[in-house]
Formats: sequence, C-alpha cells, structure tokens
Amino acid sequence: MRVDPTSFEDLYAAEGDPWSFATSEYELGRYRATLDLLGPAYRRGFEPGCSVGVLTERIAERCAALVAVDPSPTAVAAARQRLAGCNHVQVEVGAIPEWWPSGTFDLVVFSELGYYWDRPGLASLLDSVDELIEPGGDLVAVHWLGESTDHVLHGDDVHSMLEERFGTPAVTVRRPGFVAARWRR
Repeated sequence: MRVDPTSFEDLYAAEGDPWSFATSEYELGRYRATLDLLGPAYRRGFEPGCSVGVLTERIAERCAALVAVDPSPTAVAAARQRLAGCNHVQVEVGAIPEWWPSGTFDLVVFSELGYYWDRPGLASLLDSVDELIEPGGDLVAVHWLGESTDHVLHGDDVHSMLEERFGTPAVTVRRPGFVAARWRR
C-alpha cells in the first residue's frame, strides 16, 4: 500500500509549492544537509519525487546527467521551468515504481519519499532502488521526523528499513526535524 500519487497533483494545482520548498527554513536546511552528504561529482543521478525542482537544481550542479520524476504534472512543469537552462537534466511525469528509469546510476537521492509506502511496499521499492545503484555509487536518503496524516510510515521507520536493506550508512546526520544518511554501494 502507498499514498495515492494522484493526490499530489491536487496539492500542487491548488498551491503551486504546498511545502514552500523554495523558501522554508526547514527545506533550505534539509538541502544543505543533503548536499553535504554528496560527493563532488557524479556521472548520472536519479531523484524520484523531485517536486518543483528546488533540490533537483542543486543536485544538478554535481551531476553530468540527472533524471528526476514526480507524479504531479503541475510540479513537473514548475521543475522544468526552474531547470530550463540545464540541458543535462531530464524531468518526467510519473509515479514510481510504475515509472522507472532505464540504466544505472552512481547517485540516487531518496528524499522525503519513503514514508508514503507501507512496509511491504517500501521493502519492494528499496529492492528496486538497489538494482539502480552502480558499485561505488551513493544512495542519499533524507526524511522528515514529524507526524503527518498522509504518511504511512514515520521517517525513523523509513531509515530503519533503509539500514535493514543497505546496512549501516557511511554517514548519518540528525538535525531538528529530519534525518539524512548516505550509503556507498
């Protein structure tokens, strides 16, 4: 089970940036922590759940090629506009795991996403994510630690499942409101 991905379109269509990704102090702090976990350069990155592309824009500076996807056409339109000058970034409309990229990646950024699945669904999704990551590649995961009626799992539960699947992270950062971690394959 997971949250209905079409519900995100309703939020974006009504509010444009419902979580204030471009202006929220929480979000800006989360982006800094995420970028601190990244290496200096990647050949090919993947960001599922890219929303309006604020984090995507920052990740794109470290990737020779970047694939991003979101289930909301409104969010994808905003991300494409934000990333219009970045010819190395592909932004698609789709809900994972039904929409899935081809090939492998040396970076996967799994941010604010895992708690929309139940345990069996997330376990299956993480198996698929594992197949995407090249040897020596990085998985970076960041999740909010608050409570929300639209979350199936808590952020700590998501990171526990990530550790069960990928082992102890190379780096873990806990800040007020979120946990971030990086695994090297």
